[in-house]
Amino acid sequence: MTTAEHRWQDARLPIPDRVEALLAELTLEEKVSQLGSYWIRPEERKEQGGGDGNVAPMEDTFSSGRPTFEEEIRGGLGQITRAFGSAPLDPAEGRERLARLQRQVLGANRLGLPALAHEECLTGFTTMAATCYPASIAWAASFDASLVRDMAARIGRDMRKTGVHLGLSPVLDVVRDYRWGRVEETLGEDPHLVGELGTAYVQGLQSGGVHATLKHFAGYAASRAGRNHAPVPMGSREFEDVVLPPFERAVREGGARSVMNSYADVDGEAPAASHRLLTGILRERWGFTGTVVSDYWAISFLETMHRVAEDQDDAGVLSLTAGMDVELPETNAFRNLARAVGSGRLDAEVLDTAVRRVLTQKAELGLLDADWSPEDAWEGDDVDLDSAGNRAHARRMAEQSIILLKNDGVLPLGGTAASGGTAASGGTAAPDGAASPGGAATPCGAEGGPRLAVVGPSAGQPRTHLGCYSFTNHVYSRFFGEDEHGIDLVSILDALRAAPALSGAEIVHERGVDFTDPDGSGLEAAVAAARDADVAIVTVGDLAGLFGRGTSGEGCDVVDLGLPGRQAELVEAVLATGTPTVLVLVTGRPYSLGAFADRAAAIVQAFMPGEEGGPALASVLTGAVNPSGKLPVQIPDHVGGQPGTYLTPPLGWYSDGVSNLDPRPLYPFGYGLSYTSFAVSDLELSAEEMGNDGVLTVAASVTNTGGRAGAEVVQAYLEDEVASVVRPRLWLTGFAKVELESGESARVEFRIHADRTSFTGVEGKRIVEPGAFSVKVGTSSEDLPLAGRFAVSGPVRAVPEGRVLDTPVRVIREAAEAVLAAGPGAAQEAGV
Repeated sequence: MTTAEHRWQDARLPIPDRVEALLAELTLEEKVSQLGSYWIRPEERKEQGGGDGNVAPMEDTFSSGRPTFEEEIRGGLGQITRAFGSAPLDPAEGRERLARLQRQVLGANRLGLPALAHEECLTGFTTMAATCYPASIAWAASFDASLVRDMAARIGRDMRKTGVHLGLSPVLDVVRDYRWGRVEETLGEDPHLVGELGTAYVQGLQSGGVHATLKHFAGYAASRAGRNHAPVPMGSREFEDVVLPPFERAVREGGARSVMNSYADVDGEAPAASHRLLTGILRERWGFTGTVVSDYWAISFLETMHRVAEDQDDAGVLSLTAGMDVELPETNAFRNLARAVGSGRLDAEVLDTAVRRVLTQKAELGLLDADWSPEDAWEGDDVDLDSAGNRAHARRMAEQSIILLKNDGVLPLGGTAASGGTAASGGTAAPDGAASPGGAATPCGAEGGPRLAVVGPSAGQPRTHLGCYSFTNHVYSRFFGEDEHGIDLVSILDALRAAPALSGAEIVHERGVDFTDPDGSGLEAAVAAARDADVAIVTVGDLAGLFGRGTSGEGCDVVDLGLPGRQAELVEAVLATGTPTVLVLVTGRPYSLGAFADRAAAIVQAFMPGEEGGPALASVLTGAVNPSGKLPVQIPDHVGGQPGTYLTPPLGWYSDGVSNLDPRPLYPFGYGLSYTSFAVSDLELSAEEMGNDGVLTVAASVTNTGGRAGAEVVQAYLEDEVASVVRPRLWLTGFAKVELESGESARVEFRIHADRTSFTGVEGKRIVEPGAFSVKVGTSSEDLPLAGRFAVSGPVRAVPEGRVLDTPVRVIREAAEAVLAAGPGAAQEAGV
């Protein structure tokens, strides 16, 4: 029972009162202990199959002189680091282990305060036998916030029922250079898309009872030359208008309770020591009240890498004073904060402020309640972390994220689906039995079943479907070898062999080449298989890893955007056979396809589609699923591929006579085809003018003019025709993914506030500037058939904090009786 002395345990009292009551009871050393963490690393790592077991490159560097867990927890502990995600433990063992660690923490400190437990959750709960969802870049390709929200809620519930409280996700870095290894962890290159889906993830995860952590605050993805941890040479305007908005939205709208700093310095300012970032922007401007946690060893890096601190103690004082609250993954620089207070180097109130935030978070999560126990969130014996419901959702997310980039009629395999054929959105669907590039009838509809050659390294290796922070790639393969998964996975090859549409097909498989191994001895067999086939399916792409152990992932940066290893050579050799070729890319970043696109019969892009990636790809390739994914990044034409974003000023785009280099992409942001066709029409603006604090409604119709059901992403972009500073040539302001039956129409309304035209002006302040704007609606950033103009009236308006960051969208379904009856051709002739 709660005593008068332990008012902090009384859940009936307001949390601030409870926190102050507990703070008053803590000694100086006990306060410091709440800001630290401990990572128990598996000692048996080299005895479980030969892998080195490390899951971070600095583990060994910071191993020397570490206290034991028992020594560290004597005064309490802030966080337990990755009790699940550091070694292969089945869910029941992991749950018991974490509970055991919590009981040790409770018994070791005077007041019996538990620790908060955190885990990675970039592609799902990073633990053995948990659902591995698609990578973040694939969430973005779905253009569907509801899917992301539901996924995150599932992840949150699974984490919470095992005793985990804090998830280190989502990544809200806006991609600026595709060569960066962590592109796969991002939500793409547009701040509105990143903010929309990232906020949905935060809402979903926290609805499941786990606090979300926004990463990496801020500017991490804009490092020079795409190199991990490299400096970010970015001006304040780009930082404010491109990098910060997703974080602000996830704080203001998502209610995120935790933020993690970036490693990379921005114009010489290290984020872990930046009062401007961690306090001025995050707390004073945006009103963030949660905790700031350090990226692993980021505070120590202030001394060792950034060299803005004399030693570890100096780094700890510098970071805490800037606004850092918790040091992860273990206590190094924060170890002597009590001594710093005693010597006068650190203000005691600065320490208390951080402790208040940590205790507040623990109270919000129920950890300070009198009846809390290490088994508090357990649900009986239920520790199934890869339920049928989870798998079904992972499958749907994978299917919704796969992007059809090109199709000359060879897809779907095994015969046409519905009315078959494909076209770009708004174009004309190809007729049944459309010819292949060589002019012959599509071979997959041949009598007796087609002969398919499936070649390339991705076909038989399902690990290529998983992101760098999946448990399989991040941990499991390090203990048990490259071919062990720790979870049920189906390869692309096996999924195609099991596909009903290909039941009569002869499928021949040759690997050809590896992802990175220079051995080319398999090329000849792969080319021979392709030459003898009706259709060749070439599967190429990435195998994620860490710090050079993969072709994509943290620390796996590249010098250019050519396919890894000898994969481009394999593609060229197969194309040279003349066999109609379907190029299937399973990657974490976009690669240059300019050398292949004109000769491939079809191109399918899958961004690390998760544990159900094989079956999902087979469903798209055979037409069981109509592809609806859109590019959240561009596909570059040439291997230089720079700049890596559509969000560029006019001079960053093609300008005739300015340069001999054309930076335009092969396939633009927002692009993706379907096995049906769509038309957008009837643009309508609610007014020709709106005030500098007003709202404009923009509406357009979308119609499925093809022969089967499908989904189209209707996209609205803005363009500032004349501005006082150089602006992007256009930017996404809203989107809606609309599912339509054949012949069905819908009306899509975008409610655009004047704040969505705002930018950082000449004086460095955010403003809405009067003038003329264009609004363009279509199906990609370069396919915008509908255009209108409006004016923003009134004087220049200074935009206060709390501006409108979203564009609400409403979809109204319309009857289309005549369209279905008349058929696609008649509908298009009629302008529907």
